[in-house]
Amino acid sequence: MIRDKSASKPAGKAPRTAASKKAAKPSAGKAGAKKGAIIVAPSFRRERALIKRGVWPIAGCDEAGRGPLAGPVVAAAVILDPDRIPRGIDDSKRLSADEREKLFDKICATAQVSVAVASRSRIDRDNILRASLWALKRAVVALPEAPRHVFVDGRDKLDTACDCEAVIGGDGLVLSIAAASIVAKVTRDRLMCALAQDCPGYGFEQHKGYGVPEHLDALNRLGPTVHHRSFFAPVAAARAKHMPWTVEPVQDLFAVTEVELQVETSVEIDASANL
Repeated sequence: MIRDKSASKPAGKAPRTAASKKAAKPSAGKAGAKKGAIIVAPSFRRERALIKRGVWPIAGCDEAGRGPLAGPVVAAAVILDPDRIPRGIDDSKRLSADEREKLFDKICATAQVSVAVASRSRIDRDNILRASLWALKRAVVALPEAPRHVFVDGRDKLDTACDCEAVIGGDGLVLSIAAASIVAKVTRDRLMCALAQDCPGYGFEQHKGYGVPEHLDALNRLGPTVHHRSFFAPVAAARAKHMPWTVEPVQDLFAVTEVELQVETSVEIDASANL
């Protein structure tokens, strides 16, 4: 009996057509989405929902400059015109400096905008959080038209006369907040470039006061300026090094003073005399 050898062999794979090859390969976009985080552009969806309910004007506000070692905190509030929203508005951190500058001009030309600044002295006096919230509220109050609803970036609501909604990561979700983040960032960057001319050697025009290695090195070499925030740790260390006479000594709560020692000694003497 003659057997057909081809029958005992497993069936080979069907030839792959161009269409099947294309279907087997995952698209580049989907593959990239799995590997990296999905970036969602801010939208005007929340604002439009309020407009449909008759709520208007609606403002978004954000600040720039909480983290730096030097310079002020700048807050901005923006009421976008629904019919003239500039294209390309995004979280200021996701835009280049050139993109921010162009959008800054477009936002100021089409929207209601206000800016408030919390100085270095206010930051030292109140702490950075309170100074930031103060500036944000001042920016809302300074708007040409009082808003009926305010979106603010972060966890903390503002003590405003109208409804206020805090949105964590709001500069990447709410278009009005994103617009405010651009205005605040560009305004503060310009202020820091101006400070760089008064305080050469620190590189304010490059790092805008943030604690990068170049800035820390300048602090160590030159000491702090009047624009540095006194209670931020690197600034306090530089002040102790270059201006030790300005550093108030910390009282040791467990130290025994000479008066206390004399009192304790006299008590021991009295106790022994009674014995």
